[in-house]
Amino acid sequence: MKRIISASRRTDIPAFYGRWFLKRIVAGYCHWINPFGGQVMRVSLLPEDTYGIVFWTRFANPLMPHLRALSELGYRYYFHVTINGYDRALEARNPSTQSAIDSFRRLSDAVSPRLAVWRYDPIVLSGRTPPAAHLRTFEQLARGLAGYTERCIFSFVDAYGKTKRNLVSLENRERVGVYEGTAVERQTLAAQLAAIGSAHGIRLCACCEDALVGGMVGKAHCVDTELLDIPPVKAVPSRAECGCVESVDIGAYDTCQFGCVYCYATNSWEAARRRAIAHDPEDTALWRPATLAGRELAELERRAPKSRKP
Repeated sequence: MKRIISASRRTDIPAFYGRWFLKRIVAGYCHWINPFGGQVMRVSLLPEDTYGIVFWTRFANPLMPHLRALSELGYRYYFHVTINGYDRALEARNPSTQSAIDSFRRLSDAVSPRLAVWRYDPIVLSGRTPPAAHLRTFEQLARGLAGYTERCIFSFVDAYGKTKRNLVSLENRERVGVYEGTAVERQTLAAQLAAIGSAHGIRLCACCEDALVGGMVGKAHCVDTELLDIPPVKAVPSRAECGCVESVDIGAYDTCQFGCVYCYATNSWEAARRRAIAHDPEDTALWRPATLAGRELAELERRAPKSRKP
């Protein structure tokens, strides 16, 4: 069964776990451990079993030297690259905005502007980042990325449990009020961002925000058969109003070390740091509980339902 591989919505594999990923490509498979039930899934990474790979990152530099080899092995792929230009209160350990732009440009030169997708995501409205601030930042970023990408995907921040706790902590620590914004405020800002993007040859697409789709704002398909140039794949939304097709994500929660306050995949930077230290690039899984030894992993895989294997 062929699959699209998502690498990964749960963490930044190109920035932090490229060595592990490349070793799994050589091995031809990896394991993914369900964070809620502990079930083990063996995921084939062989080119003949893989429609393509969707990379999600903020800094692709560590993986870039290996892209030609991936292409020569027969893999199709494209990149989502998040650049928001927030200050350190929201993005404590991200590369500087200029470093991120420079990295994006090099990636685009390597893969093409079509396959380098910019994410201005999520939009956080606060006393420090009101709509006017977003318009200024977006203009700066769009100017820097003009000619290097064809689309920008955005959404407004969602109040998942982890995100809400971290944003409340930010409010208490920095005295910065975070707010959702009214439907009219969101629609107005989206239309203004779309106009800026269009002026720089960049189409704005809304991720899981159907109320904002219309006019110059398109609907995002983050896992997209069109970008991979493959036949249609069954649509499997990851949440409400998602436009994605079916994929299997090989990442792990609480492993990204960028420490963004609004992240839905990480409880805290401290938790992610502990898991990063425990990470073994020789392991078949990006991260596993310390209680799950290698022989236990193999046994759990053996007992897994046949339908879970590729």
